[in-house]
Amino acid sequence: MFLLLGIEQVQINVPGANPFLTLTFLSYPWSHSLLMGLLWATLFGGAYHLMTGYRRGAVVIGLAVVSHWVLDTVTHVPDLPLWPWSSPLVGLGLWNSVPGTAIVESLMLAAGVWVYTSGTTARDWIGRYGWWGFVLFLIAGYGMNLRGVAPPSVTTLAWTAGIAGGLTILWGWWADRHRTTAGGG
Repeated sequence: MFLLLGIEQVQINVPGANPFLTLTFLSYPWSHSLLMGLLWATLFGGAYHLMTGYRRGAVVIGLAVVSHWVLDTVTHVPDLPLWPWSSPLVGLGLWNSVPGTAIVESLMLAAGVWVYTSGTTARDWIGRYGWWGFVLFLIAGYGMNLRGVAPPSVTTLAWTAGIAGGLTILWGWWADRHRTTAGGG
C-alpha cells in the first residue's frame, strides 16, 4: 500500500544487481524501521486484545510483528532504518548468498510449520487439507520468488504483493479456524 501511495520507494534492478532480489529498497521507513515495527506490533497486538480480550494472544501477535524486523536484519543488506527519519541503516546481508538465504529461510518455514502442526490438530477435512494446501501455497510462492524474475513495474509489484498477502492472511485464517490446540484446549 505504501508503494502505491508513493510513501515508500523501491527500484526494479537489472538482474544480478542484488544476488537474491530483483529489487533495491530505496526508502521504506514506515513499514520496515525498528521504531515503526514496535508501533505496528503495539497496534496489531492491541487491536487483537480489544477484539478478543485474550492478553497472551495479543502479546504473541505483537512479538510476531516486531520479529519481522529482527529477521529482516539478518537477511537484508544494510538498508533497514532504525526510525523513519534520517537514520542509520542496518542489515547483516544474508541476501548476498542465494543458497544461504534459501537454506535459512526454508529452515525457518519448516520450523514454523512444525511448531504449528505439533501444537494443533485438525477438527475436520478443511483443518487437515486446507492447512497442508496453505503450506504448499507458501512453498510455491517462495519458489516463484527464488526464480528471480523481476516484476514489470513497481505498481505491478505492489498490487501482486497486496493480493498475495491478502490471500495468505485469509487462507491461513480459514485453515486455522478448522484446527484446535493439541489436546483439544
